[in-house]
Amino acid sequence: MVRLGQAARTAATAMRRTATGAKNAALLAMAERLIEARAELLAANARDLARGQESGLDAALLERLALDDRRIDAMVEGLNQVAALPDPVGEIDGLRSRPSGIQVGQMRVPLGVIGIIYESRPNVTLEAASLCLKSGNACILRGGSEARESNAAIAGCIRAGLADAGLPEGAVQVVATTDRAAVGRLIAMPEYVDVIIPRGGKSLIERISREARVPVIKHLDGVCHVYIDATADPQKALAIAVNAKTHRYGTCNTMETLLVDAPVAEALLPKLAAAYAEHGVELRGCERTCTILPEAVPATEEDWHTEYLAPVLAIRVVDGMDAAVAHIERYGSHHTDAIVTEHYGLARRFMAEVDSSSVMVNASTRFADGFEYGLGAEIGISTDKLHARGPVGLEGLTTRKYIVLGDGQVRQ
Repeated sequence: MVRLGQAARTAATAMRRTATGAKNAALLAMAERLIEARAELLAANARDLARGQESGLDAALLERLALDDRRIDAMVEGLNQVAALPDPVGEIDGLRSRPSGIQVGQMRVPLGVIGIIYESRPNVTLEAASLCLKSGNACILRGGSEARESNAAIAGCIRAGLADAGLPEGAVQVVATTDRAAVGRLIAMPEYVDVIIPRGGKSLIERISREARVPVIKHLDGVCHVYIDATADPQKALAIAVNAKTHRYGTCNTMETLLVDAPVAEALLPKLAAAYAEHGVELRGCERTCTILPEAVPATEEDWHTEYLAPVLAIRVVDGMDAAVAHIERYGSHHTDAIVTEHYGLARRFMAEVDSSSVMVNASTRFADGFEYGLGAEIGISTDKLHARGPVGLEGLTTRKYIVLGDGQVRQ
């Protein structure tokens, strides 16, 4: 790990002076290498999936682990999109003149070396590499042992793309060992690593946050809510609430609790229940929900705190906006929360009062994603307030430094 850290630090110095064209060339070369290696990637992933099934990985983890042609195409498209994005490095803003005659502004610069620790999803290897590369950073990537063959195959495409563009191999390094001690070393090397980004289960992120000796960009869990207001268009409400839960179960932006305003609960909940039944979603409801939906399981206090990552949904009937916001404040994870409403004032209040990294009006929580936000790809989602919040793309992997332009001025 020390050797990886030293190589990354050396590469980070080189990346600070790498031109945008060279970074884009590397990304496009990686995309070509990925297309050429499609069969190899699918075969490696099939071996990982078979091993995961044998070891008893649950359905949510297996779904995250799986690669298919559609996901490989999305990885290629992500590389192309990141290459097409404006390069934030070197941007100067806020330039203003001072009475002394100097001009003061801020320049956007790379963070340096980024360590990324993640589980299951092999596509994260490529997304992380692309965003770190475009933002001028070096990165050390440590994927989960369950995806080791998939990650190794993707790492081969990355190395080839870097070589094709003449960039240092140390700019993107994938940790080959599955030894857990490697993680402990990676998060405790402030001399080589500037920031850590964990992506995975709550236990992993809690451990990283507790033991890291370098700053961490993170979110612990995604207890996301959709609140259906009494003024909501019923068709919009039905479409959004079903999509937010059933589009994918194993993601942090999936709705886990549905809040329904009392005046529309009796009319809307049976329609929602029928739609969820078609998807095999188990409903756990408050007392008022269970009165309307006898098939719902009575919810416990723990249900309101739970990120299921499964076809299970908690439902609560609430008395208006204040009760909905109070529920989200008490039980939410500050990740993503949405309101469905036709009332402009309530929409404005919800956006102002809900303290989450993404707040949505009349849209599915599933849009809380770097790709959907136009970031090309994301390296993760942060529910912290410093230094990045929400989906973390290129700008989230940079910082700013003050620059001063003068013409011989001296301070009097």
